[in-house]
Formats: sequence, C-alpha cells, structure tokens
Amino acid sequence: MPSRTPPHRPVLWIATANPGKTREFKGLFGSQFLVRDLHSFKNLPVIRETGKTFEANAKIKALALCRILPGQLILADDSGLVVPALGGRPGVRSARFSGPNATNESNRLKLLRVMMKLQNTARKAYFEATLVLAKDGIVFGVERGRVWGRITHREYGSGGFGYDPIFIPKSFSRTFGQLSPRTKARISHRAQAVRGVMRLLSSKMHKIAVNNHN
Repeated sequence: MPSRTPPHRPVLWIATANPGKTREFKGLFGSQFLVRDLHSFKNLPVIRETGKTFEANAKIKALALCRILPGQLILADDSGLVVPALGGRPGVRSARFSGPNATNESNRLKLLRVMMKLQNTARKAYFEATLVLAKDGIVFGVERGRVWGRITHREYGSGGFGYDPIFIPKSFSRTFGQLSPRTKARISHRAQAVRGVMRLLSSKMHKIAVNNHN
C-alpha cells in the first residue's frame, strides 16, 4: 500500500519508546515532520543514561541513535521534574524515581509520599526539557524549556503522562493531567523546547541534508 505521507515531509526520529512522549511530540511538530520513535525496533542496544544533567543524557541518546540510524535526523529528549526542596530530585532520575521497575504511577506515589510533610513554598517544582538535534554524530543544537509550578497532595486528572496529574503549572488551578492538550502544548516545558528546535531547523535547514524518504 503506498504511503499517504507527502513525499516532501521530512522524517524526524525521536530517541524514545515512550508512547506518551511520542504522542506529545507528534502534536507539537504537527504536519511539518513525520515523527517516528523506537517502539518498533527489536533488540536495540541499551543506551545507558549516565549523565548528571538533562543535556548530558540527551546528547548520549542522540549520538547513540545516530550510530543506529546513519543519515537520519535525530531528536533526543531528556526531561524531568525537579523539586528544589528535595535537593533537585527526582531530576535526571524522574523516569526511574521509584526503582528499576518504575511505572508512572509508582513514581507519582513515591513523590507524594516523600513530600507528604512539605507545605507551601516547599512544594514548588519545575519541569525541564532539553532537546538535542543531531545527525551522523554531529550535534546541530540544544534547546531547553522550563515551566514552574507546584506539586499537589494527590492526583488530579488522567491526561498527559508521567507526573502530569500531580503538577499544577504557575498561574493555573488545574494539573497538567486536567488541562487540555492544546493548553499544555502552549505552556509546557517540552513545547517551549520544541519551538526552539523549530526555529533552529528553520535557520539551519540549508545546512542539514534531511532524509525525505519515508
């Protein structure tokens, strides 16, 4: 069956197998790119995220995927939730906060438990996203986004993924899990970073030979 994707639509590989992230990226990039992720790959080598910062881990993932997919445009994301009152935790360990077999739910429950006695300003937190754009081992740019808010005392809403149901962004009264995808796409940390990537692509597309074959 022939592809319904227009032939001029460039492919952008996202260095994740997280369906929540992929869904969000597809919404943010819209029709300008064909966003693909790693969920269909079998026996991928384990990419060990040994960096101590979001940028370091995003670069590790981007360069590892460059080796797996030569000639392809790669976007790697490392993001997480930072609670200053907890010394920056969960931070770069956001996805594994509750252990090696962590789930979104177990991570949220652990964080709520750890923060049980914290009140008022001690519940301040921010989501941060760092995106690295690369191809064939060359990093073309790094973009970041951050959104401040606070951690709730229990979960609200079923939208989004990860810590969304327990995070209320500044100037809002509802969690990311309750806000509409359109609103989240306007204010989220990942949305901010993607807008930076779009500007980067617009300014450097003539230098990046994007593979248009689907």
